[in-house]
Amino acid sequence: MTEKELEVVEQEEVLEEEAQDKSPRGRGSNKGRGKGRQDKSKEQPKERSEYEERVVNINHVAKVVKGGRRYRFTAVVVVGNRKGRVGVGKGTAIEIPDAINKAFEDAKKNLINVPIVDGTIPHGAMGVYGGSKVMLRPAPGGTGVVAGGAVRAVVELAGIENIVTKSLGSPTQVNVVKATLSGLKGLRTIEQAAALRGKTAEELRG
Repeated sequence: MTEKELEVVEQEEVLEEEAQDKSPRGRGSNKGRGKGRQDKSKEQPKERSEYEERVVNINHVAKVVKGGRRYRFTAVVVVGNRKGRVGVGKGTAIEIPDAINKAFEDAKKNLINVPIVDGTIPHGAMGVYGGSKVMLRPAPGGTGVVAGGAVRAVVELAGIENIVTKSLGSPTQVNVVKATLSGLKGLRTIEQAAALRGKTAEELRG
């Protein structure tokens, strides 16, 4: 190949590269995909770190199908922000990490607001779910959390620092967690109770 022919080939390659650089499709698709991946990677840890999670139960379940048995894991997870928001969720998947992630997302859909006054609950309450009952009592500062494993996970992630609890009836952890949430859901501050009754907080205080 002569020098003149080589020069022509090099010019054609340069023109092709410039055309690719100026192409809107190439420029937009590369930047768009890259930016999307960066945004997703940044948002995911932030969303996850907003809530703490505790796995209270993992169960191995089997489903009988035509070809035999299909095994899966079911996870129950409690999530909370330690600022009065707490919830419980359940997830099922073939792998344990996937089941926990599904339970985490489910728990975020079931968050409740828990009124907290001076680090404890405003009044006593009894939560019931299935055969489980959980008694909740306010406690003075310095008492700490007096509770079993499943109940402790709920009240601590809700942000309660001082409380006395007692579990009665069925010890099934899932039912105990839901009974605890049932009791917390019925709590009201004196201002909230006054608003429901159409009175002022001073009137209720007497």
